[in-house]
Amino acid sequence: MLRLLGILVTVLCAIGAAVLTWPGFFRVERFFPVAQIVSFRGVLAAAFAALAVLALLIAVARPLRAFALSIALVAGVAAIANGAILAGRGGLGTDALPAKTETSIRVMTWNTAGPATPPETIAKIAVAMDADIVALPETTIETGEQVAVAMRDLGHRMWAHHAEDPSTEWDAGSTTLLISPDLGDYAVIESSVDGTSNTSTVPSAVAMPTSGDGPIVVAAHAVAPRPSYMQEWRDDLRWLADQCAGGNVIMAGDFNATVDHMTGLGVGGGSLGRCSDAAIATGNGASGTWSASIPAFFGTPIDHVMTTSQWEATGSLVLRSMDESGSDHRPLIVQLEPVG
Repeated sequence: MLRLLGILVTVLCAIGAAVLTWPGFFRVERFFPVAQIVSFRGVLAAAFAALAVLALLIAVARPLRAFALSIALVAGVAAIANGAILAGRGGLGTDALPAKTETSIRVMTWNTAGPATPPETIAKIAVAMDADIVALPETTIETGEQVAVAMRDLGHRMWAHHAEDPSTEWDAGSTTLLISPDLGDYAVIESSVDGTSNTSTVPSAVAMPTSGDGPIVVAAHAVAPRPSYMQEWRDDLRWLADQCAGGNVIMAGDFNATVDHMTGLGVGGGSLGRCSDAAIATGNGASGTWSASIPAFFGTPIDHVMTTSQWEATGSLVLRSMDESGSDHRPLIVQLEPVG
């Protein structure tokens, strides 16, 4: 009887490990609680490794040896598989950007957690990174204008755009987008401004070029996948995928989702719609941007810069030096080159 129980527990553990390691295969990546657990692959890999070691120690006891060794095998395979997935997305990440060329642009996204991050700090980082596009979820237009003024005083002009949802409390109801005049003139489309077509709870801003041939720029913010907001979160990811259905698009912001959660939402080889993740393409896709209070390896990469095929990512940086700035997110900066 105990042997049968041990086999049953081992089988259940193997199924659970498979579901958490390859949630997209089982089509559960956007359902509670799998969505929350798989967000932290670094933690998951470490937990499976610890379980494997613990099971090996228990295997010293002869009556439990067979059961413990089988659990150690399951946990060990899961730890290696999760580690391999992380390595494929960038492992420990890179910490430098290539030199900027005449044709390259840099995109920075930083969820500033509202007033937690001073405008002067945002401006200094954006100027230091020589950013041409800055997506600032949870940032009011008043703060965004202060950032733009501070950047201008530092010799780096930007135009400030925004979208807001008055029904959402505090600064989470605002998303600000800064765009360099060098990319041309832009305006946020009416449906982003009036909310007739937007993410459900925290707003996104879709800016279209009104002069020049620049890309459509989307400052994205999806609601967090809390148990009571799961359907809104799924709807937000589908809406963001629709913004990358075609054309020349650069989308940056706080997606509150990793690429695992985007399984099935890509088209034509894209991760989300026709957009692909720039951090994964440049070796930083596994570096956690949230929370800034824990090491990047154990964090979750929920802030992204994504582009359509008109752009090639040539470098990226998850900025860890700002972990004490006030925000609970890390800035992500990506360098892009036009294709062709």
